Amino acid sequence: MSIPGIDVPGLGCGLAILREGKLLLYRRLRAPEAGAWNIVGGKVDHMERALDSARREAEEESGLTIGAVDFLCVSEQIIVEERQHWLSLIYVTEDFSGEPRVMEPEKLPEFGWFALDALPEPLSRFASDAVAALRR
Repeated sequence: MSIPGIDVPGLGCGLAILREGKLLLYRRLRAPEAGAWNIVGGKVDHMERALDSARREAEEESGLTIGAVDFLCVSEQIIVEERQHWLSLIYVTEDFSGEPRVMEPEKLPEFGWFALDALPEPLSRFASDAVAALRR
């Protein structure tokens, strides 16, 4: 059986969550790009719409309740050193309730709200593409 992202390109999703001009980012502990700061997201499950997947992943990872979302961009990540290949649909929202928290400490142990001109390093390729789209 093929492993998405490793044996065949994987289909991912992400959600750029904005509050007062700041972007919510979590630091990753696992590949791809372990140690990088990333927007919330994950892989799209079979028969699940990417938008619904982005909302589900965001709620699971942040503890927030997500409202309306809009399409932001497409991101393709080819990470040769990790043999990872992902094509991701990225969405954006400012419509949410609650306060973010660490929900999956084994994967995403810390988070913060960051101004687009003061982002932490390193930033994942996935998050970098979202930031570039937000700046346009």
